[in-house]
Amino acid sequence: MAEFSDVRWSVLDLVPVSTTTTPAEALRASVDLAPVVERLGYHRLWVAEHHGMPGIASSSPAVLIAHLAEATSTLRVGSGGVMLPNHAPLVVAEQFGTLEALHPGRIDLGIGRAPGTDQATAYALRRSPDLSADAFPEDLAQLRAFLDGTYPRIRAVPTGASPPAVWLLGSSGYSAQLAGVLGLPFAFAHHFSARFTDPALELYRSSFEPAGGLDRPYAMVTAAVFAADTDEEAQRLAAPQGLSILRLRSGNPGLLPTPEEAQAYDYAPQEREAIASFTESHIVGGPDTVRKGLLKLLERTRPQELMVSTNIGDPDARRRSYEIIAEVAKDL
Repeated sequence: MAEFSDVRWSVLDLVPVSTTTTPAEALRASVDLAPVVERLGYHRLWVAEHHGMPGIASSSPAVLIAHLAEATSTLRVGSGGVMLPNHAPLVVAEQFGTLEALHPGRIDLGIGRAPGTDQATAYALRRSPDLSADAFPEDLAQLRAFLDGTYPRIRAVPTGASPPAVWLLGSSGYSAQLAGVLGLPFAFAHHFSARFTDPALELYRSSFEPAGGLDRPYAMVTAAVFAADTDEEAQRLAAPQGLSILRLRSGNPGLLPTPEEAQAYDYAPQEREAIASFTESHIVGGPDTVRKGLLKLLERTRPQELMVSTNIGDPDARRRSYEIIAEVAKDL
């Protein structure tokens, strides 16, 4: 039996909008991807809340999750995540209570602590002068109380037979420790915060208390993986992600470039260095290269679940990447 045969495999879909597609086409492609992911044997499919980013169409996870759940029958679907500072806890409880009532036993509510956008957009979302994440523990406690029906005098309606599964998401130690103290499952964003992966997982495991329905820690690591039939093709398909992140971190987010646009871009030396730095943790290659990269990550982090994200604009190439990863996973 393979060493990591007990590890679950899941997918984070960023719903990419490229320079050759529309948001409507990107959303349709993501809904079409869901039954493929289910058929390939992945355990769950998550979408993440982003705002003000033209290249990502998942600004409303609850709406999209409803379509993903309707397109599948056994796959767990959920948010990776909902950024709680942007929303009143009662609204989130009602949205995900509705989803759980419609699709019982299949809905995940992954919660993030950061607004995930600029201050002006965060204010427009929450319409509150207090945009600090300091209220996160209190907001989380309210949300969980609304979900399980223990909040005094106010009831979130509708609710399913049981609440959706609540996860904490993080890219540093804060949410890792809070998830441990609360006994919740924890998902770490290795795909964009790799230097904090090891300390965050250690903090989660060392601080874990069996208080949230789990009797032992349950850690999931999210990795950026670009798989293709050859190393060269995978590198070509991954190139737009580097340029996209470069533009985002320069304060100029835009649509996901095509591989041809990424190849034609005139990179300054410092831009190449920056891209190499923030894509260092990405696993890019053909089946053998991807197998080695995933095995190394599993040996290093020892998660209960590995969530992979392939941010490729071409739906066929994105689907092929998940097919290759699923095949590779069988041998690990």
